[in-house]
Amino acid sequence: MAVYEDEPAPGGSPRPEGGPDEVDRAVGEPRACPPHPRSAAGSPVLSRHAVAVVRGEADLLAVALPFLEAGLRAGNSVALACPPEVVALLCGELGDRARQVRDDPGLSLLGARAPDALAHAWRTAEQASSGQLRVLSLVDFGFTSAGWREGLRFESAANRVMQDAPIDCLCVYDRRRLPAAVVEAAAATHPYLVHDGAWARSPAYRDPADYLAQLPWPREPVEDSAPVLALDDVPSLVALRHEIGTALSARVPDRDQREDLHLAAAEVAANAFRHGVRPVSARIWADDERVVCTITDSGHSFADPLAGFRPAHGADLGRGGMGLWLARKLWDSVDLLPGPAGLTVRLSTRLHPA
Repeated sequence: MAVYEDEPAPGGSPRPEGGPDEVDRAVGEPRACPPHPRSAAGSPVLSRHAVAVVRGEADLLAVALPFLEAGLRAGNSVALACPPEVVALLCGELGDRARQVRDDPGLSLLGARAPDALAHAWRTAEQASSGQLRVLSLVDFGFTSAGWREGLRFESAANRVMQDAPIDCLCVYDRRRLPAAVVEAAAATHPYLVHDGAWARSPAYRDPADYLAQLPWPREPVEDSAPVLALDDVPSLVALRHEIGTALSARVPDRDQREDLHLAAAEVAANAFRHGVRPVSARIWADDERVVCTITDSGHSFADPLAGFRPAHGADLGRGGMGLWLARKLWDSVDLLPGPAGLTVRLSTRLHPA
């Protein structure tokens, strides 16, 4: 979803092209959004995920207000997933109609990690009285390259995880808040582009399974230091859980975070022993700011980049399948890295102060 002004984007112009059957004009009209697409299996995709790129407040209002007003006229449940100052700006412009708009940062990475944001969006859509949820999100992935990467991963994965949810989501990328590389990537992570009130399919859009598998995984600087834990051919799951717990106890000052990290790492370790191939190895690096944990088994059969964005068996948590889901909930970043030695699950997070 993009307003790219006059700048080119990788793969060609992001501006919508084609006749009236391909582009719907005037975001405030009933045909503002194109018809729902269909999945590869032929079933309807209920969600529509678009991006608009803006530069500054005037551009933001020009794209956001018609989208919100159209949802209010249609009786949709309308929500904002924006920083507080943007919520105040939009609500001020909407006036009395703002009372019908929900302020809910938990629908995006502003207020939750990816699995929680996706689950919350599902619940909110299911509770929408009109049967349709409309979300405006001003994207803010923070100030680090790791945060930008996680944001792009979330945007891409949402297309698959949320395809059966009745949600129209318009993500706004402000060039003043985001680096150029992240803005340019939006055309690959959103099926629709929006320019001058017109929705059109993004020619640069990539299927999440393909896009996520190709994301780079830059090493953290801490990984260039000596590991605080180095285990090869671990004899048992019990031993690995104990060693990980001991290492985290010495390096993670906040007790709640320490327990969360250990729980998730222990679940990943369990996956390696139960579903992987021995030998199993582990490494932990840590400094005063970050901790990185890798767990490797010798198998080569599983590396689904979409794993962990929801429980493997849906709402029935009693069936297991929660390891990578818990890891994505409790660590900042989770990478699945197939390689010559097998499959490595790489966990990385910032440390909380004590």
